[in-house]
Amino acid sequence: MVRFLSENWGNIIVVAVLAAAVAGILVNMHRRKKAGKGCGCGCDSCPSNGICHPKQ
Repeated sequence: MVRFLSENWGNIIVVAVLAAAVAGILVNMHRRKKAGKGCGCGCDSCPSNGICHPKQ
């Protein structure tokens, strides 16, 4: 196991950084959606407007 880690530490670090970036993006998207901010583009002409902002 130690040999595998020592031979692949560069790949492991790159994968960990990419996974952290993807997780950060997903958390940010979830927080924005809960706050009612949507995807960041104009919601008036968006075909998915009814999904993001249901009529209450």
